[in-house]
Amino acid sequence: MNKHLLPILFWVVVIGVAFGFAWWKGYVQRLRNYWNETVEELRKCSWPTWEELKGSTVVVCITIALMGVFCYVVDTIFYQLVRFISSSVS
Repeated sequence: MNKHLLPILFWVVVIGVAFGFAWWKGYVQRLRNYWNETVEELRKCSWPTWEELKGSTVVVCITIALMGVFCYVVDTIFYQLVRFISSSVS
C-alpha cells in the first residue's frame, strides 16, 4: 500500500465512524429536522426591498460614524482629565 494513502484512509475511517455514531445516536435526524425547520421559518420571513436595504445601510453607517466620534471625544476628554490630575499631583 502506498504510504501517502494511509493518512487518507485513516481519516476516512475516523469520519465514517463519527458519522455512524451520530446516525446511531439520532444526531443526524435532529440536524436534518433543524435544517428543515429553519428553511420553513425563513420562507415565512418578509425580506426587505432593495430601497429599504439601502436606507437601513445608510442608517447603520451614520450610527457607526457617530458612535466613533462620540468614543473619540469621550476618550480624549478622559485622557486630558487624567493627564491634568497626574500633572497636578506630581
